Amino acid sequence: MRAAPSLRRCVCLLIAAILDLARGYLTVNIEPLPPVVAGDAVTLKCNFKTDGRMREIVWYRVTDGGTIKQKIFTFDAMFSTNYSHMENYRKREDLVYQSTVRLPEVRISDNGPYECHVGIYDRATREKVVLASGNIFLNVMAPPTSIEVVAADTPAPFSRYQAQNFTLVCIVSGGKPAPTVYFKRDGEPIDAVRLSELPASSSGPLQESRPFRSLLHRDLDDTKMQKSLSLLDAENRGGRPYTEHPSRGLTPDPNILLQPTTENIPETVVSREFPRWVHSAEPIYFLRHSRTPGSDGTVEVRALLTWTLNPQIDNEALFSCEVKHPALSMPMQAEVTLVAPKGPKIVMTPSRARVGDTVRILVHGFQNEVFPEPMFTWTRVGSRLLDGSAEFDGKELVLERVPAELNGSMYRCTAQNPLGSTDTHTRLIVFENPNIPRGTEDSNGSMSGPAGAQLTLVLALTVILELT
Repeated sequence: MRAAPSLRRCVCLLIAAILDLARGYLTVNIEPLPPVVAGDAVTLKCNFKTDGRMREIVWYRVTDGGTIKQKIFTFDAMFSTNYSHMENYRKREDLVYQSTVRLPEVRISDNGPYECHVGIYDRATREKVVLASGNIFLNVMAPPTSIEVVAADTPAPFSRYQAQNFTLVCIVSGGKPAPTVYFKRDGEPIDAVRLSELPASSSGPLQESRPFRSLLHRDLDDTKMQKSLSLLDAENRGGRPYTEHPSRGLTPDPNILLQPTTENIPETVVSREFPRWVHSAEPIYFLRHSRTPGSDGTVEVRALLTWTLNPQIDNEALFSCEVKHPALSMPMQAEVTLVAPKGPKIVMTPSRARVGDTVRILVHGFQNEVFPEPMFTWTRVGSRLLDGSAEFDGKELVLERVPAELNGSMYRCTAQNPLGSTDTHTRLIVFENPNIPRGTEDSNGSMSGPAGAQLTLVLALTVILELT
């Protein structure tokens, strides 16, 4: 009696084996692929083994988290006898097949999961279809498409009286996955203090350097970051010691003799001419990164390098931004040289200005390439500008309808960036205008008197004639 259950179990297993043998069997798997680079040709391979008669093969591309399956290839054995896309060989009594799908030029949008579904006829019924499937995830990489280095918060003025924080921004776009970005100075890697990554929402256009104004003046590391503020020639400024702060200038400190002041800024040396900021050691660099995902699956990376600028040693320094990415055979690079403006070239049009003309004075260029972008300020030496303002900001100064009294006036253009400042002067020569009799122009160069009245009358008559 005890052997009855074991006997029944054996009978059930035997029946199941017979039924399974009648149905046939089917196993499917897709060969794994390493990450591929956009633009390459890729072949997806689906291997399946069966002892039954094949019914169909269907390849799907899966999107929207698996909710949508898009057919990219179908083979129906009922309507086709072409097996050229498949390879098979007989091993014992089994047939081993390989179905391939070739993507001639992979795009980033092809990234995602794929499935291979195979169906065979049931050997018992000859009609019922037995299905099996395999899946693979196609990982498509893309190298960065662009790289550039810009200066944050430009144009910005030059100041010899206080230290200024300066930020270089390296913008790398079009990469998938996100690339590795780092900076070099004069060909040597910069050992920067890495700060926490910024959220994507705060990676706005080039406004990242301002938070460092407080950061650079805090004690982050007692052994590395703390710099002493030395005060020299205090007696030359009335015998009263001062402390100099990068954002507040010189302020009296009555307690300086009792308690030394320590701040996280470069050492300050005060001369009789003007205070100059001098680094007593290598500058301390701070590096931050921000990542902004794109709609196509790529990532824009911004690397921000910030330090306290010293024009004495940073002028003509070469900074490069380099990018490493698994889809690149060699690093991608962009570089800039920090240069103060020097020798602006001024162009005046027309070259022979007459009374009543509109004169344009333009900064046409420099003796050297200037980076970062300079700011321009125009002034009239000894007087105000034609519109009554004290100065004008911009690359081009426009003087409309110049009067005769501007003849011989001198104009100064100040070009400056955080590394330095330079002035250039030009003199305006105004010639008589034969079309404007003497004494008929007002202070703005417009005509008055009989000639002006005649011109007004002619214009009025012209308008009336045109209207009629």
